Amino acid sequence: MHTFLHRYELDTSAPTGKEAWRDFAVRVLLPVVGLWVVVVGVGFLITGPLGGLPSEGAVNRWFVSVRTPALNSVTAVLSGIGTTEFIIGACVLFVALFWWRTKQWWLAIVPAQAIAVQALVFMTAALVVGRERPDVEHLDDSPPTSAYPSGHTGASTAFYVTLAMVAQRIGNPVARGVVTVLCLLVPISVGTARLYRGMHSPTDVTMGALNGLVCAFLAWNYLRRDVSGAGVGTGAERARVDQH
Repeated sequence: MHTFLHRYELDTSAPTGKEAWRDFAVRVLLPVVGLWVVVVGVGFLITGPLGGLPSEGAVNRWFVSVRTPALNSVTAVLSGIGTTEFIIGACVLFVALFWWRTKQWWLAIVPAQAIAVQALVFMTAALVVGRERPDVEHLDDSPPTSAYPSGHTGASTAFYVTLAMVAQRIGNPVARGVVTVLCLLVPISVGTARLYRGMHSPTDVTMGALNGLVCAFLAWNYLRRDVSGAGVGTGAERARVDQH
């Protein structure tokens, strides 16, 4: 796992655009087809033989029973963190800042890849499965048959898990631990908020998190790296050449 998390530090060499696109197609787009099959298959199972999992209704009703004006406000903010607009805006800001500070565009685009691929899986799976939202009062407005999988949970998981992996580059162990924990808590909070607000059933959130998590790891692994460390010198040499 240590090698996986630090693969972009073990090999800092810059790929060509052609190499990056090729690796993305082979190492992300092809594997994600299998993820799509799993997500859709589970969706058909839930809406078909399992009859929508009626037992989940008890969880949704419990969240309704504990609603308060204060929690409604808090969950509105947490739910907003997982919206498409917020995630895209935060991702564009991260990509721009990280690219500017490190000049490593091939790493800067990883969160964008994770978000884009999970969105592709989410939108097509939701269209095919068409699961309805829980039969409770909804605190947000959303299409009635786009409950499965949770797009908010998937997007926030894809984005913040990739940020947590980038955070492993932080030298200070305390700062690294705090940033990592905060990043991992965000998608959990978003998923819980979506349950509280009556927008999803537990399996919607679970599969949304799975979608985001797998896409985050696929995106982080998209580029072939020499994890033996041989690529560090190559990257340094290229950096020196670029500066002259």
